[in-house]
Amino acid sequence: MTAILTDIEGTTGSIAFVRDVLFPYAHERLPAFINDNADTPQVATLIKDAARDAGLESLNPDEATTVFLAWMEADLKVTTLKTLQGMIWESGYRDGILKGHVYDDAVAGLRRWHAAGIPIYVYSSGSISAQRMLFRFSEQGDLAALFTGYFDTTVGLKTEVESYTRICARISEDPNDTVFLTDSPAEISAAHTAGLKTVWLTRPDTPPSAGTPPGADLTATTFDDIDPEALIAS
Repeated sequence: MTAILTDIEGTTGSIAFVRDVLFPYAHERLPAFINDNADTPQVATLIKDAARDAGLESLNPDEATTVFLAWMEADLKVTTLKTLQGMIWESGYRDGILKGHVYDDAVAGLRRWHAAGIPIYVYSSGSISAQRMLFRFSEQGDLAALFTGYFDTTVGLKTEVESYTRICARISEDPNDTVFLTDSPAEISAAHTAGLKTVWLTRPDTPPSAGTPPGADLTATTFDDIDPEALIAS
């Protein structure tokens, strides 16, 4: 049995879309979103959790806004921030303002593997809600049906070996039968140590790296270069 676990940013879609479209959209709208929704149960819980994450006893809405914006500007992978961003992006997707970017070769590869009966999962630092929205409201149409499941930082950071062990346990797959796709050398290292087969994607906007990262079983420039079943058999 083969399963595929894929990153999003720099792997299925452009880093520039996240950096230049999604992040500015959330940054601009975050203060008003917190102000308008601070009394709702979900946002109130996020503010409470953000205080805990910041090592504070409590935060009022204005203070929470300051904390969230600071985390965004530092590009911290804080689960409460990622959840809030996902809520803001959801309205943009549903209103037609945002359209998720997915590479043409990624769409073709995902469809090819899905048709072959290979379960495909997403693992991204963005919230599960944000992941679903990106693929459901993509420039290529609704791609959500191609995926069996989604994982975010609630299972752990993407640079931690244990995160991949937990994911394989949850999807009932042997790590040796699971292929992980990413553009990140640090994630390659963690997934390889956990026993997964790893594919390092080198997209045009992938940050430069000092050679192939240790632990990469395959280096690919597009999804056309990837044969998951051959990787498992190797």
